[in-house]
Amino acid sequence: MAEDTRTPEIIRATPERPQEIEAPSEIERPQEIEASTETTRAPRESEVREQTERPSDAWLPASLLPEPQPQPGIVFRWIRTSMLGKGDNANVSMKFREGWVPCKAEEHPEIVAMSDIDSQFKGNIEIGGLMLCRAPEELMQKREEYYQQVADSQMQSVDDNFMNENDSRMPLLQPDRKTRTTFGRG
Repeated sequence: MAEDTRTPEIIRATPERPQEIEAPSEIERPQEIEASTETTRAPRESEVREQTERPSDAWLPASLLPEPQPQPGIVFRWIRTSMLGKGDNANVSMKFREGWVPCKAEEHPEIVAMSDIDSQFKGNIEIGGLMLCRAPEELMQKREEYYQQVADSQMQSVDDNFMNENDSRMPLLQPDRKTRTTFGRG
């Protein structure tokens, strides 16, 4: 089918000539519209991430629990001192026996926080029933290894108990602890 190459026409009525047809001179043609948008629009490749990034001075809400400045060989953790307004002395004493030591407010001037009103731990950093504590990294690594060994022995005990049910007429397979994720047909 052939394209219509004629110029668009507008019917203008005047008192002398009620239905005279004229070719518009002030109407832009589609080619002219495309050309005008190409000259004013920047190509997509010229846009870079730096132009669209937020300024570094943008406001961000404060975190509930501030993070202390990292120190080599030290691990920080927030320890529960109270829950629902009641003191949790058993949890605090257990954490102290594990090796956690409360951080004094003067040791961390970067943390600006008002201490809890009825706190038992004056001079320490306590926010909302949580107290900032520190411990040596080596000690916490040993703690992690201990709890990993406990978890492994529990899994071995469950597997052994399961395998005790084994019968030679219908043998059980060894438990497979591997997780696999596949996509599509596989």
